[in-house]
Amino acid sequence: MADGDLPFESRRSPVLATGGMVATSQPLAAQAGLEILQAGGNAADAAVATAAALGVVEPTSTGLGGDCFALYFNAASGEVEAVNGSGRAPAGLTLDFVQGQGLDPASFDRSVHAVTVPGAAAGWADTLGRFGRLDLADALAPAIRLAEQGFPVSPLIARSWAAQEDLLREASPQGGELLIDGRAPRPAELWTNPGLANVMHELAEGGADAYYEGRAATAIVDALASLGGRMSHADLAGHRSTFEPPISTTYRGHRVYECSPNGQGLTALIALNILEGFDVAALPARSTAYLHTAIEALRLAFADARTYIADPEAVAVPTAGLLAKQYAADRRQLIDPANATADPAAGSPLAATDTVYLSAVDGEGNACSFINSNCWGFGTGIVPAGCGFSLQNRGTCFRLTPGHPNALGPNKRPYHTIIPAVATRADGSLFACFGVMGGFHQPQGHVQVLVNLIDRAMDPQSALDEPRFSIQSHPDNDVYVEESVPEAVRAELRRMGHSIVSLRDLERAGPLGKGQIIVRDPESGVLIGGSDPRGDGAAVGF
Repeated sequence: MADGDLPFESRRSPVLATGGMVATSQPLAAQAGLEILQAGGNAADAAVATAAALGVVEPTSTGLGGDCFALYFNAASGEVEAVNGSGRAPAGLTLDFVQGQGLDPASFDRSVHAVTVPGAAAGWADTLGRFGRLDLADALAPAIRLAEQGFPVSPLIARSWAAQEDLLREASPQGGELLIDGRAPRPAELWTNPGLANVMHELAEGGADAYYEGRAATAIVDALASLGGRMSHADLAGHRSTFEPPISTTYRGHRVYECSPNGQGLTALIALNILEGFDVAALPARSTAYLHTAIEALRLAFADARTYIADPEAVAVPTAGLLAKQYAADRRQLIDPANATADPAAGSPLAATDTVYLSAVDGEGNACSFINSNCWGFGTGIVPAGCGFSLQNRGTCFRLTPGHPNALGPNKRPYHTIIPAVATRADGSLFACFGVMGGFHQPQGHVQVLVNLIDRAMDPQSALDEPRFSIQSHPDNDVYVEESVPEAVRAELRRMGHSIVSLRDLERAGPLGKGQIIVRDPESGVLIGGSDPRGDGAAVGF
């Protein structure tokens, strides 16, 4: 199980099935969702079971200390509905207070004040309550079994765990709950988590109230208070998920759905509107012309996203105007076919985060696109006593700039990076349930895999295997590009003014995200699944 450089040289075919399918970043979690499908659950039940299992097997990215979002496609009605399972800043946390503590964006990122109310527990319960067929105890059973009986840790997750040992040791006195004798579990080493199993038992028996008003809530408040945090029992007890209409746009005869702000799915839709005015299918996938055009479209989209996306309960977000086709046509004119953006910082995203994404589709064609995250790996690394999970640092996505729409404020949700997606055909049937993880890379990944699926007619696995790029803002407004893009193309992009950084092997696993896709054939009902080669995951079906 030595990881070495972990070169990515293998090829895999798409997975095919008819009874149901789950695709995610860890095979045991995918199997947990498949178990629920085989027991009669639908896509929503399978999604929650998979998300809970991921919190056990991939705590380096997700868990009950984080947030979630979901899109649910109802095959009978053709409707797509959204669940916003993101939490809010404490009522007692103000921008003045944070600035009075001498915190700047860099020091705020992992501080106790970056912890927002964890929304995952309510998000799981509410997804089941609105769309599922099974109860919460049934959906959590596979995850509880994994936590109690243990499982072998997979290679990339073990590597991420090891990289965060110091964070867990230093962030709170209870960090040892997520370590073995002060160290991370090694690849293939068995890991059990009795503390997390107990919290999940409480959630299964008492519902979301058992988490937000019970033992876990007390442990969260106590852990944060001991470090100077301002989260209260009232903040946790008052948490709620929200059900908001998804936003969407059309792209070459398909309709693409994303969750509305405070999520950043709007970024992907703006970029798709811009790209729709180009004959992308005529541009080879690894060509200079395609890569330059897509990079520039996403830069323009991020310029808008970073200016406008915020909590719509606190500020007005001009979503309709940003999604107008004429607005996209105007923005499209700003793309110079021969040169990179004059000011490369404009519209660049911030920094990568860690997340898990899963796609679940049942035999009836219902689909649940689901995403769950701690933000940066283990988040703050703060572990509530006896709970077996770490608390997110989602507050890092707030701006510490007075007057900015996304400025930190009491009871406010931050700009959120995690975004699930669904695409339907012109007749309203399900086309794809998909997502790509990786912080601010996520809308970029959505755009690139959707172009592969629609413009290039690739199968899901091929769409994920194809090399990707990711525009950054740290440290130097770079554009990360995989080495499988020809060197001549990368050199030409540099001559056009792009700051190209080539990535190979394991280097590409973080900045370029990890995606999952399930496509449904409308005539046969066959499900076609793919799982990103940059991760430990799998698509499984029956």
